[in-house]
Amino acid sequence: MDAAVATSLFWITVAAAIAPLVAGSLRHKLIPEVVLLLVGGIIIGPYALDLANVDSEIELLRELGLGMLFLLAGYEIDKDELTGRGGRRALVTWLVCLALAFAVVAALGAAGVVHSEIAVAIALTSTALGTLLPILKDRGLLGAPVGRAVLNHGAIGELGPVLAMAVLLGARGAVASLIVLALFAAVAVVVAILPARILREGTALLEVVRRGSDTTAQTTVRLVMLLVVALIAVTAVFDLDIILGAFAAGFILRRTLPEGDELLEGKLEGLAFGLLIPIFFVTSGMAIDVSAVAGEPLVLLAFLALLVVVRGVPVFVASRYDRGPAGANFDTREQLQVALYSTTGLPLIVAVTGVAVSAGQMSNATASILVAAGAITVLVLPLLASALAPKTPSDRCDPLPA
Repeated sequence: MDAAVATSLFWITVAAAIAPLVAGSLRHKLIPEVVLLLVGGIIIGPYALDLANVDSEIELLRELGLGMLFLLAGYEIDKDELTGRGGRRALVTWLVCLALAFAVVAALGAAGVVHSEIAVAIALTSTALGTLLPILKDRGLLGAPVGRAVLNHGAIGELGPVLAMAVLLGARGAVASLIVLALFAAVAVVVAILPARILREGTALLEVVRRGSDTTAQTTVRLVMLLVVALIAVTAVFDLDIILGAFAAGFILRRTLPEGDELLEGKLEGLAFGLLIPIFFVTSGMAIDVSAVAGEPLVLLAFLALLVVVRGVPVFVASRYDRGPAGANFDTREQLQVALYSTTGLPLIVAVTGVAVSAGQMSNATASILVAAGAITVLVLPLLASALAPKTPSDRCDPLPA
């Protein structure tokens, strides 16, 4: 390994190791770990101390981290809820957000305020479901009505922008991109059908996989990684974003294990959250140009306001028709919780701006401001949503985090 790569990897892992220690030492985990990972990346990155750089080797680890983030996001999605009333409402809400985003950004573009309108519009409609999952899990919301509503909006808020990126920002053009997406969907369906058939028939191969799952072979983990890398390779061949392949891998894994597998999930989370996902967030922080963000505070505030108006307001209105545990519609407090969580964005903002910068459609300064706005939503909005949650007796008696 090249010495420069080894040094960069060392500082990246230092930032990744320090972030959870700092987050865990704060009362009630006031600052999400992902924000601290971004801050660590900023500190060690080329725009601050310049201790680390993203070379091709680290870029590969970063891409795998992004893939694992969206694999876990796709795995958490309940297909029945996504295709049910809540999922359909989330889809309509996202389409409203997209139309509103294009209208607002087109007006700003005509005034010369915003450039790369398509990329900015797509970024404004995203929800950071992969980032929200550990936050929702820590707060015990994954099985709650509010958490399920956030999962619905988050699933569409990730899948919708990914598809929009493939069609609107692809090098092939919209029609050719749609054809390629159809071919990719066909490949994903075939990959999904084969494991389901193997499970039904109970072949000798499946028994070999089961026997090796708790040995040094770790067959289940290796097969999941094969699935992820294979679908990412398919997206690379078709010139699509790897997020699409990773998200599809998560859906396929859930179809293969409809009841879940606690042991496998623990292993995957250990691999993902222990190494690969932190590398993705730290390297994302390294790309933030702090001077560009500090030099345009009004633009940063404008992007934050646009995120709230374009994504938060439609979700707030739509969640009025979601139902709580007693069967009644969500009250205003619950609507605000869903809207605040759903407005939290970051990974897709990083992805969209990265594609736009690579294509020469967006400056790195603008991308840095958008990513910084996304980081602020991760820092502030879940805190506000958590403050709106009803206090339990244990919350009132024990001021320390569990």
